[in-house]
Amino acid sequence: MSSKPLSLKGLDPAQYVVYVGFLLIFAAFAVVLRDDGFLTANNLVNIVQQTAPITIMAIGMVFVLTSGEIDLSIGSVVAVAALVAAVVMRTMPWPVGVAAGLGAGALIGLVNGALVAYVRLPSFLVTLASMGLLAGVGRWLTNLQSVPVTNDVYTAIFGAGALFGIPSLILWTVIGVAVGHFVYRETPFGAHVLATGDNPRAARAAGINVDRLRLGVLVLSSMTAALAGLLYAGRLHGARYTLGETDLLTVIAAVIGGGTRLNGGTGTVVGALIGSLMMGMLNNGLILMGLSVAEQMMVRGLIILAAVALTLREARR
Repeated sequence: MSSKPLSLKGLDPAQYVVYVGFLLIFAAFAVVLRDDGFLTANNLVNIVQQTAPITIMAIGMVFVLTSGEIDLSIGSVVAVAALVAAVVMRTMPWPVGVAAGLGAGALIGLVNGALVAYVRLPSFLVTLASMGLLAGVGRWLTNLQSVPVTNDVYTAIFGAGALFGIPSLILWTVIGVAVGHFVYRETPFGAHVLATGDNPRAARAAGINVDRLRLGVLVLSSMTAALAGLLYAGRLHGARYTLGETDLLTVIAAVIGGGTRLNGGTGTVVGALIGSLMMGMLNNGLILMGLSVAEQMMVRGLIILAAVALTLREARR
């Protein structure tokens, strides 16, 4: 039996660190940047919009980490999916491009998942290799050239549009978190993910198909990365091989800082959302403070280290 301390709904108390940290950082920026527009509605909405792709990827990463696996290839999947969708939309209707981009993500996830689940290779090594392979594919696919996306319907749905005055990127965030939280907390699949990450042998003994579950979470992770790529392409009106190349660390920091254990068995989709927003708020606040890129990196790194260290600290046995 697990010796992890439990709180409401089975959450580890360490998962609440991110909520306190979020409020403290928000309050600090609200005071320090009160004359620089930090608290304006436009700026706060912009933070949520900018973090939408990170939040979507973080949802998939919660399932992967909770199951005891990891996916290092998501940044490269973002670029490949966005480029595939953009290239297809040159000659085909936008729904075909969307299907092609998501299909590319699903295929990558299937390959990664099959190697992990059935060939018994470590997910760290499999996804590390696919990260490098896909980075090369992204560069080769369009010969390092950007691909513009000019379809107004696509860019409205996946980027700059709005529904009833609510920006589409915020709607994607809300829908993604709502669906992810429901699946994680209220369905047999979510329960099996938690059981597998906590104790794979016990999960097998209980009749859970652990191999199929590992395949499923890696497919889910790749598809959320592909969706993030579509959101980037919609927001930026184009795709490029550099999309997503710096997102891996941010996603993992958001998920772990939000209360998901790196060694599996515990996680929270809502915490990942808060962790993602905290990362976006940090970027926004440090830029408004006028810090240089080097200074931003140092401050961000220290804050991430503190949040992750507090969240990962195990209770004494």
